Amino acid sequence: MSTPSHASPASAVLSTASLSGGAPAPVPNLEPMLAAVEKHLEGLGDALRARDARAIDHESTELHRALVRALDGFTAAAKHGPVRGDLRDRLAQASGKVVVHRECLARATAALDRAVDALMPRDGGGGVYNAQGSTRSALPQGGVIA
Repeated sequence: MSTPSHASPASAVLSTASLSGGAPAPVPNLEPMLAAVEKHLEGLGDALRARDARAIDHESTELHRALVRALDGFTAAAKHGPVRGDLRDRLAQASGKVVVHRECLARATAALDRAVDALMPRDGGGGVYNAQGSTRSALPQGGVIA
């Protein structure tokens, strides 16, 4: 049994009779779950391009929630039989986009860390060389210069 095409996205569960003839077992409707993942992926991409920290935070949180729901739904649906190929393909594409966003954020974080290190060197001059090519202090320690 399937829901009509005019069903609301809130109806995320379909019912089917179990093979044993018992009570209907819930089978998740994966379409709205996957659509939510795609929507938040697009929103996160837009927020990243706009460099809108508040939107990035919101979209990444909602994307995480949508991914958890979708993966739970795919797991439950797989217990009732094979999942449609087009839905598996869309989930794989969404997974690829998550990887791309993660890579972009990692590169941006690394660049920011390098910029901060250049602007605010760590105490002890850890990365600064002296005239002798050493990172140790240029002044002798414990002695008197006469």
